[in-house]
Amino acid sequence: MHAAFNLRGNENSGVIESLARFAIQEHNNKENKVLQFKKIVKAREQVVAGKMYHLTLEANEGGKTKNFEAKVWVKPQMNFKQLQEFKESSS
Repeated sequence: MHAAFNLRGNENSGVIESLARFAIQEHNNKENKVLQFKKIVKAREQVVAGKMYHLTLEANEGGKTKNFEAKVWVKPQMNFKQLQEFKESSS
């Protein structure tokens, strides 16, 4: 079992925000959407082969603010970053 850490106080740090923006950009490219980042709602980090970031974020879609959940896998030593999942939040 891998440990997961809530990133309290770091929700709007530069690294987490850049991952959220990356997730939105990847989702927009893949789904032909135009979501615009607003803010991080929640962030959690899980140590795997690298780190898996579980992000809850706010974005504008067609003038409406919605919450989304994203999973971004990062292996800094390999300069690897990949969007694993992106979906509208049910909460």
